[in-house]
Amino acid sequence: MTLSLFPYQPRPGQERLMDLVSSSLENRAHLVVESGTGTGKTVCALSACVEHCKARGKKLLYVTRTNSQQRQVMFELRQIRERTPVFGVALQGRRNMCPLVRTDPELSEGSPEELSKVCSERKAKVIKGEEEACKYYATTISEDLQPVMRYAREELPTAEEFVHYCVDRTLCPYEVCKMHMPAADVVTAPYIMFFDGFIRHALMDWMACSLPDIVLIIDEAHNLPSYARELESAKLSNVALRLAGKEVDEYGDPEVSDGISLRDVLMMTEEILDRTVEEYLIDEDGIIPQSQVEEELMFRTKQTSRGIKGMLTQMSNFGEMVRDNKKLVGRLPRSYVHGTANFLTFWQGLDEGEYVKLIVEDGNSRGFEAFCLDASIACKPITECHASVHMSGTLKPLQEYRESIGLPKDARLADIPSPFPPENRLVLFVDDVTTKYDDIERDDSMVERIAGHISELVSRVHRSTIVFYPSYSLMEKISSRIGPASDGRSVYFEKRAMDQGDFMKVVSDFKLSKGKSLLHAIAGGRVSEGIDFPGEEMELAVLAGIPYPKPTAKQRALEHFCELRFGKGWDHAVKAPTGRKLQQAIGRLIRSETDRGVAVILDKRAAHFQDTIAARRTQDAAKEIEQFFETRPSPVPIALAQKVRVKRGLEL
Repeated sequence: MTLSLFPYQPRPGQERLMDLVSSSLENRAHLVVESGTGTGKTVCALSACVEHCKARGKKLLYVTRTNSQQRQVMFELRQIRERTPVFGVALQGRRNMCPLVRTDPELSEGSPEELSKVCSERKAKVIKGEEEACKYYATTISEDLQPVMRYAREELPTAEEFVHYCVDRTLCPYEVCKMHMPAADVVTAPYIMFFDGFIRHALMDWMACSLPDIVLIIDEAHNLPSYARELESAKLSNVALRLAGKEVDEYGDPEVSDGISLRDVLMMTEEILDRTVEEYLIDEDGIIPQSQVEEELMFRTKQTSRGIKGMLTQMSNFGEMVRDNKKLVGRLPRSYVHGTANFLTFWQGLDEGEYVKLIVEDGNSRGFEAFCLDASIACKPITECHASVHMSGTLKPLQEYRESIGLPKDARLADIPSPFPPENRLVLFVDDVTTKYDDIERDDSMVERIAGHISELVSRVHRSTIVFYPSYSLMEKISSRIGPASDGRSVYFEKRAMDQGDFMKVVSDFKLSKGKSLLHAIAGGRVSEGIDFPGEEMELAVLAGIPYPKPTAKQRALEHFCELRFGKGWDHAVKAPTGRKLQQAIGRLIRSETDRGVAVILDKRAAHFQDTIAARRTQDAAKEIEQFFETRPSPVPIALAQKVRVKRGLEL
């Protein structure tokens, strides 16, 4: 392997990681790698992949879950460009890049397909010279774009920087970005751009290539299995049915079969929904027999299954008319009738080996859900690529990940540990409490004892602290019982449905306090997944319980599917995702060679995760934490500051 494009002095493990990536690409293989904090996953993967792609005429597609990860890709490409000419483009969806969508509350709620229709209509109006179309597109097709191309090539801007540049010049960032993509060596984009079939088809056109021409990097890959399942799932709620009824009020009530109107079908569907809730709902969901809804519709309408399909086709046609009418007047081309018809058609054709049919309830909303159990359905296009690299700091067990997304058995697995001194991190657990549902229900004092542990830690350990909870409901129960800290520190919360601006304000305020505040957050939430807290910004992580998934009907169905498919239902559906959430939360502590921190798990079940977390049982967590911070930190190893050759990576 050559390090010709790597822009820094390599740390231990980085040459090994690049060697693994290069070797996998040479063999057109898929690589699954857990690369610990500090290994520089992004720049290592980029360096090796760019070198391979440039030598073989391939294109690199780097997909991420968050905007911050996209920014990091562009920052590292700027460094790599010092070694070789490379052109990278950061692409986001219309919701983030279109100036009109960013300022229109209705459009900002649109799906990619709906926004595409709006955009097409407005572009057509621009071509016709109609007023009130889109000034940004009008400028884009009439002005000289050479200056913006030079800017993109010379600056390698992030998506946000590119949007600001274009909007200032009344250009459409989304359209200009698409124009740049055929010339790009590297494109970084959100997951949905690759895994949604409708968007992926367009993306390949914009990049002027096909899947065999693509080297794919999947960042934070531990998110992919659950993301892929949700992407292929679908829901129909009572709210959507009522909104469909309002469309009938506005656009008419045609017959969809002899003697049966569209409103009749909507009312029948809502009645079936209510009856199904009464019969099958337990707590928040319940499994429905495969033919439950279809048989009810056939009985009520006196139709055969073919007749039901014909009715749904008529409903879909009506919905298309509604969408076209809305599009013509500049509204979001959404039809709830169309969505209802498509859902029921999809529902009828589901493969019961890959999906489970559910009735679900959340607050005042109730509905049907077709939940995809098989993550490999959305992930099939990966195997058509030239090669792929799947990486995360919390991906183990690697074999479970490989199996769950359907990678071939010869996909390579590797583990690159963090180069930072292990003694800079301490992980403890307390075994006299648990957040296990049965135990909390049986023991009224359990929540009080957990809150007592947190109160003691906050009062005795004067360090920046984040408490991670398995759920919002437990956060509410436990945090309300935590007494004020003796140092009067400020308290912040990661809240449900928090918009991005409010969320970042909370994180920023917490970071600025440096030891003078407490943040309550969710394990597996936004704080634990994508935010760095270097140095004194976070020194103590308290995990108030193990974030096992709730034992819902959906979860039990997933466990059953994994047992049948892999013979490891509990490991695949429960233990692996729970372990990754724990590792993500604990991983916030150490983000550089000088960081030091302690994690305390308040749950006796931490002992079940010794293979990945290696927590030590403690009788006095606060005392051990005080002793930890009183000891002098380990010096930064010389190996971190100078180039060191390491042994070739061992594939597991």
